[in-house]
Amino acid sequence: MTILNQHIILLTPVLAPLITGVLLMFFLKHVKVQQWLNIILSFGFLVSGLVLVHTVRQESIITIQSGGWPAPFGISLVADMFSAIMVLMTGLLAFGIAIYAVISIDTKRAKFGFYPLLNIMFTGICGSVLTGDIFNLFVWFEVMLISSFVLLSLGGTKAQLEGTIKYVTINIISSTIFLAAIGILYGVTGTLNFADLHIKVAEAENQTMITVAGMLFLLTFGIKSALFPLFFWLPASYHTPPIAISAVFAGLLTKVGVYALIRVFTLVFVNHITFTHSILLYIAGFTMVVGVLGAAAQGEMRRLLSFHIISQIGYMVMGLGIYTPLALAGSVLYIAHNIIAKTNLFLISGLINRLKGTYELKKLGGLFNLHPFLGVLFLISGLSLAGIPPLSGFWSKFLLAKAGFEAEHYIIIIISLATGLLTLFSMTKIWNEAFWKEALENYEPGVVKINIPVVNQLYFFRLFTVENMYMLVPIMLYCLIILLIGFFPAFFFDYVYQAGEQLMNPEQYVKTVLN
Repeated sequence: MTILNQHIILLTPVLAPLITGVLLMFFLKHVKVQQWLNIILSFGFLVSGLVLVHTVRQESIITIQSGGWPAPFGISLVADMFSAIMVLMTGLLAFGIAIYAVISIDTKRAKFGFYPLLNIMFTGICGSVLTGDIFNLFVWFEVMLISSFVLLSLGGTKAQLEGTIKYVTINIISSTIFLAAIGILYGVTGTLNFADLHIKVAEAENQTMITVAGMLFLLTFGIKSALFPLFFWLPASYHTPPIAISAVFAGLLTKVGVYALIRVFTLVFVNHITFTHSILLYIAGFTMVVGVLGAAAQGEMRRLLSFHIISQIGYMVMGLGIYTPLALAGSVLYIAHNIIAKTNLFLISGLINRLKGTYELKKLGGLFNLHPFLGVLFLISGLSLAGIPPLSGFWSKFLLAKAGFEAEHYIIIIISLATGLLTLFSMTKIWNEAFWKEALENYEPGVVKINIPVVNQLYFFRLFTVENMYMLVPIMLYCLIILLIGFFPAFFFDYVYQAGEQLMNPEQYVKTVLN
């Protein structure tokens, strides 16, 4: 592959959402133009993610050095299979949300810059997963977080502002710790490039300060990914904005924190694995249990799903704690599956709210009789989240459990299986309350129930209105991907196992970047 092609393939996923965001700024008063331009350009962003994954599959790790300065002095962009999959997932989410937001986001928010801000946030995410040095990881994180602060508060309701204050405060604290950890690491090793750090950290005389820096990074990324006991800010803020924003936050933002955690604890801090990765395994177990118990106590769909974000993060960190190629492959597959399934559940809850006017489970009911197709879509996503075979969540949990058995980590396997059962309980709770039980009142606000079978059959088609289709299309797309992963796991396993092997053998990463 030529250097020019590498530059194009690596830079496009970062530049595509950035250019989209800047371009959309010129059409703030023209909402329709923003909506359609965003859909078209987001599809291009998705294609760039597919090209990147295909290229990394063919060429292994690829890199470019910005400004002509060789690593470790220049700014490196690097794509291995893990980062390429993260870019692809970001593109997939951007495309689905672009369609969903046409109905979900009101004109006022669109004119205040929802679409440009969303794309700037995607730029920060892509930069975070493709950067080859830890200081630029901090910079891209800030790009992502600043745009997410504004998105969270866009609309200015009381609940949003309360949630935003908690979100901003905790993220400022974590960013400060992040910067301090970078300073310590640079002071000890004299470098910030990931590949160079892999060598310098192993050679450093002051291993005590290296351990201190490692724990600070664990604290930073633990806050950003909502690990136990640093998760409290998440259920207090993620349910407050419009559902299109909540879905992106729930599906993607915390996963970037997990990405950073996996990156630094497979590439930089690997000198004391028995100590560091045992801590990660304990944290993973507590995160699963606390998250799923919190979810079981909720009666509002968005809050229930927000607590499930926490428990699912535990599975992703479980693979890092076990630390084998299979376990890391399981983590990568779990992240990809969870981005799709979790986002989809939020999108479905938004459609339910549109149909019934509430997120409160006690006020819902009768949805399966009215909209059986929506019930099927919910079951695909909900049962996948619980890990029911043969859906995507089953295979990712299967990989993690198999890796756990091989490494003889039996307690964490028991915890993960118990968490899966409690997740199934939560999904059953939503199903029973929203879909299965009799409706407490009229079918929809202002619509009188008519108990005539023929009329009810006609009512079935009311789900497929033009406006609802904007919400249904991304939901159906994500359900299709869940089914594809579930029924053709071998195809996807090849990709995630390549990611797991690259993470466990960082020598190839180091050689590609420094040469």
